[in-house]
Amino acid sequence: MFLRKRSLINQLCHRTFGYLLRILLCFLLCLFAACGRTSSDSKAIDKNKRVAEEVVDFDLDKIMARGLLKVIIENSSTSYFIYKGQPMGYDYELLRRYARSIGVRLQFIISQDLEESFRKLNSGEGDILAYNLTVTKERKERIAFTHYHNLVRLVLIQRKPENWYQMKLHEIEDQLLTNPVDLIGKEVVVRKGSSYISRLENLSDEIGGDIVLVPAFAEQTTENLIHEVATGKIQYTVAEENVALLNATYFPILDVSTAISLPQQIAWGLRKNGSQLQKSLNLWIDGMRKTADYNVIYNRYFKNTKTYTLLAQSDFSNLNSNTISPYDEQIKAASHELGWDWKLLAAMVFKESQFKPKAKSWAGAVGLMQLVPDTGELYGAKDLTNPAQNINAGVKYLLWLDKLWTKRIPDKKERIKFVLASYNVGQGHVIDAVKLTEKYHGDAASWNDVSEYLLKKSEPNYFNDPVAEFGYCRGAEPVNYVADILSLFDQYSQMISV
Repeated sequence: MFLRKRSLINQLCHRTFGYLLRILLCFLLCLFAACGRTSSDSKAIDKNKRVAEEVVDFDLDKIMARGLLKVIIENSSTSYFIYKGQPMGYDYELLRRYARSIGVRLQFIISQDLEESFRKLNSGEGDILAYNLTVTKERKERIAFTHYHNLVRLVLIQRKPENWYQMKLHEIEDQLLTNPVDLIGKEVVVRKGSSYISRLENLSDEIGGDIVLVPAFAEQTTENLIHEVATGKIQYTVAEENVALLNATYFPILDVSTAISLPQQIAWGLRKNGSQLQKSLNLWIDGMRKTADYNVIYNRYFKNTKTYTLLAQSDFSNLNSNTISPYDEQIKAASHELGWDWKLLAAMVFKESQFKPKAKSWAGAVGLMQLVPDTGELYGAKDLTNPAQNINAGVKYLLWLDKLWTKRIPDKKERIKFVLASYNVGQGHVIDAVKLTEKYHGDAASWNDVSEYLLKKSEPNYFNDPVAEFGYCRGAEPVNYVADILSLFDQYSQMISV
């Protein structure tokens, strides 16, 4: 009896344990399924959220009314960089011509994070996304594109053997990946958020094996990764063929001959509701690509390898250093005395002379800061072609102008604009503009208001006004002078980190 009861108890225990085990297994299966649904649902939500992100309504008509076109761009050897104080780059030069054709100024916003750049475009922080941007279906869900301005293939970036220059061509090729199939199982480091990822995923399907994709940090550019291949930090990355060929001129150890795609469209990104801007740009691009000017620009950045090597190796390219000119140390010391950011003074010197110490204007102004001999002598410069003497005399003159404007314009940022305009056209004309602003009830401490009346000083009704003691002035010159220096200062500030 006791044994029979014990047997029943054991059977009940086994049945209960079995039930509990089955319940536990069901629970775990449900949990895993829920997790899978949550993960896939969240990915779908993220994708839908990205596609449905808010897009600001700001098309060409509003850009024209503002008089300013904002461009989101990356700091690279092809898109946009500073060389000897001068902004340069393939995208920069094209966009400058487009802006001039529609009569607006340009503002460049540097952004190295591609995902962040898409957000800035749609939120209205910029109007054009001017990367070396491949047109893809996925990207078309978020933004619109202009007509292409370039067609390029994607290529594999890899290192040749260390002693490649002593080897025959077939010996080098034997140690390289020359067929996309060879990428199966290989790690390829690619820029996060780039079209390279989807291309390599598609290539994996095409070749019947997995390529191991390693996303780089968001702020790493394609050129950063190419450099890492050249220095042996990583084995492989990919890039557009034109960019790859340029970098291969600087890093001969790189092989960029293995194509991994057909030619792809390179275009600028726009907001999807910006149909006016898109139409305007498309007409301009279609016309521009037929001109000799376009070929000159393209060849300068993508075919003239000697020029690229010079730019890439120069100490005065912001791609390599934080140096703007050979006179940075003198400019830094002088700007400290002046109380300005040194990059602002550097922008002014570039505007005056392009850092040419022997520059001479038609009016007899000489040197880096374009001083006339009387002014130079007044402030202690015996030789205006001497960089140190010229800068020191120019800064003493700026200090005098700053003191002149201190009572009228207490805000330092605003006062700098009045000082710059006075340096360019003379304080008398700027004072006239202040008096006209006061007479017509504007804000005489605001450069925005005063510059309007400085522009009007080319009109008889204003330069003949009794309050205008200095008469006619071609006001567009000082107004543009101030705007150009401040724009260049903004560009220096974004690309020079000291």
